[in-house]
Amino acid sequence: MFVGHYSVAFAAKSDRNQIPLWVLFVAVQLLDFLWAPFVLLGIEKVRIVPGITATSPLDLYYMPYTHSLIGALAWSAAAFFVYKLITGQRASIAAALILGLAVFSHWVLDLIVHRPDLPIYDDTWKVGFGLWNYKAVEFALEIWILIVGLVLYLMRNSVGAGRRIGVIVFGVGLILIQTWNTVGGERPLSSDRAVAITALIFYTLLAAIALCLDRPRRTSALSNQTG
Repeated sequence: MFVGHYSVAFAAKSDRNQIPLWVLFVAVQLLDFLWAPFVLLGIEKVRIVPGITATSPLDLYYMPYTHSLIGALAWSAAAFFVYKLITGQRASIAAALILGLAVFSHWVLDLIVHRPDLPIYDDTWKVGFGLWNYKAVEFALEIWILIVGLVLYLMRNSVGAGRRIGVIVFGVGLILIQTWNTVGGERPLSSDRAVAITALIFYTLLAAIALCLDRPRRTSALSNQTG
């Protein structure tokens, strides 16, 4: 799953918990943010096998540290404690818990689409429901949950007209990215390193856009306080 992960970030963001949208964008992709450098360092393994699934040619045959159930739970707990430690009194226990759950949502959504390559522990007992083998259904699911997340975001957050338009445009952009990713699923990939580097670039760019989307609200709030 790709843009579907961001549905959780949009849905989890609210004026009440005050978690920055970009932080949630990093959280829902944290396992992949870690996976990419692990691949580059040779700690985890991936190979390109065209046709291994209808949607993705990636054989994710060894990723016990980032995408095992135990690993995902550990990273989620770490995110909870680190976020609470960094924010201190500014963040509630509930907000830190939301962030931890956002991290764990990655594994849950991956479970739906991956072939059985997600280990429960270490490199054993691998699971995956295999929705990547049904390209049209998987694409529809990603787009549907993304739209639901966007709608919840717009309902639960105080946004001006400009920011609302920006979020909608961003959502359309994510849909176009997923469309390109799905339609171009059979394009040749050069190497595992290229896959990892591309993932890091895309995830970082999308988090940066989310950061920019958050800025108008904070600027507006500051103006109201000083006006």
